Amino acid sequence: MEKYGFQRNMSKKGCLPDNWTCEGFFWAMKNEMLYGRKWNDVSIEKSIMVINEYIVWYNTKRIKKSLNYLSPTEYRQLLDLN
Repeated sequence: MEKYGFQRNMSKKGCLPDNWTCEGFFWAMKNEMLYGRKWNDVSIEKSIMVINEYIVWYNTKRIKKSLNYLSPTEYRQLLDLN
């Protein structure tokens, strides 16, 4: 952690707001991309490619009700955060 200048998350166990965004993303990824597919014969390289494609799709194409039916990228652009 120190070598790369990262700071550990020091929140207390079970503090939902600290992990809400990440947990929501991984819930969506598991339900929309992971479940319902056969992964037995998929290489690590292919798995990484599929995950990266999902992340790009999630950020640029997938609309969210909580973001006024915009994708995360569109929402950030609207707020001039990019």
